[in-house]
Amino acid sequence: MNEVPSCRSVLIYGTAVLLPDGWIEPGYIYLKHGVVEQLGAGDAPQGLSQEADTVIHAPNRAVVPGLTNAHTHFAQTFMRGLASGRPLLRWLKERIWPLQAAFTADDMNLAARLGILENIRCGATHITDHHKVTYTPEHTHVVCKAADDMGVYMTLARSWSDIGAGAEEPRQILDHLASLYSTWKGERIAIANGPLAAWRCSARTLLESHELALNNGSFSHIHIAESLDEMEMSGEKYQMSPFAWLDSLGILDARMQLVHAVWADEHDVDRIAGSGAIVIHCPVSNEVLGSGIAPLSTFLARDVRILLGTDGPASNDTQDIFETIKASLLLSRVSTHNANSLSPTEALHMALDGRRIEKGGAADLIIVNLDHPRATPVHDYDSALTLCCHGSDVETVIVDGKILMYDNKVLVEDEESLLSECRERVKFLRERVGLE
Repeated sequence: MNEVPSCRSVLIYGTAVLLPDGWIEPGYIYLKHGVVEQLGAGDAPQGLSQEADTVIHAPNRAVVPGLTNAHTHFAQTFMRGLASGRPLLRWLKERIWPLQAAFTADDMNLAARLGILENIRCGATHITDHHKVTYTPEHTHVVCKAADDMGVYMTLARSWSDIGAGAEEPRQILDHLASLYSTWKGERIAIANGPLAAWRCSARTLLESHELALNNGSFSHIHIAESLDEMEMSGEKYQMSPFAWLDSLGILDARMQLVHAVWADEHDVDRIAGSGAIVIHCPVSNEVLGSGIAPLSTFLARDVRILLGTDGPASNDTQDIFETIKASLLLSRVSTHNANSLSPTEALHMALDGRRIEKGGAADLIIVNLDHPRATPVHDYDSALTLCCHGSDVETVIVDGKILMYDNKVLVEDEESLLSECRERVKFLRERVGLE
């Protein structure tokens, strides 16, 4: 494992920096004890380079806050490339559910570390894992511990269903959620309520689990209106859309995160806008599974708050948030036949989730390399980042002043050993499920 550079103080200079009121270039940032102590345009003040423990000269780079991946499934790092033209429900029944059912806690630990590693490499420092593999408390504990060990911010949305295949007893769901809220109260690791989908959850458990989330200062995070099949099932079961059903229960509110929302109509958008609920947009997985195109421009016109998620690696098939940013921008434009429907600046800020680089703020940032043929020359930094870059262009990742990746080397995990162990473990997993 690579030696971690000293993190007590870091000077980054000669670079482009995204500040709340726009870009400065060249600029500098001085980080000390986990916060931004100094920053500004031009050259760094004399003496900072001698004072800093780590000095990074970053010409032809861009420094931005760490990005948010607002929806993924770490377990699916072991399931890449298995969509194979299957629509959502066939993909779940024929591939995802059987593989998930065979996971041991050790499998889950490795899959989570692989998923976190990929997010770090792609510049995502704040991640929501909609955690589906909950067979024992240890299956969940190892995910939280992996995120804690590797230094990222993670919210684990503990998934559940109490109807249909794999249903759990409501008391078991609520007791486990209560235990998780009590156990993981750190600054970087949080817990959320993660009902899998409206059609797989009872009204009573939705109400009780949402109330439990609110009582613990958290939120609910639910797949909804991802496919036409789901909409048809909702219509048959409730005689209304899944959004209307949540609204009728009184839980469509500002502490509800709606993942996908591909098939929201104008009435649904009105409900969402009026409730303050957040929509998690996952355009790449929606394309891979042929689910549809979410009405992003309609949401934005109604001031619905949008965050971006890669979704799980089995339906994306990566966790490259830069790819998701670009897909959001392009799909918004092509679906509306309007090249101005979403700007690069707006797309980038959906992935920043309000985080800013400012004096006194958290030292949570990434350095992105723009010194390559895909991005040269740079006329506009927002366009370069959203349209020209990949996750692999991220060179350095710093969270709370701790350097997680430095000059393309991940410092918080033995990457070579982890990749090798994951390859071997997946072979045994496939054999257990009978996919060989």
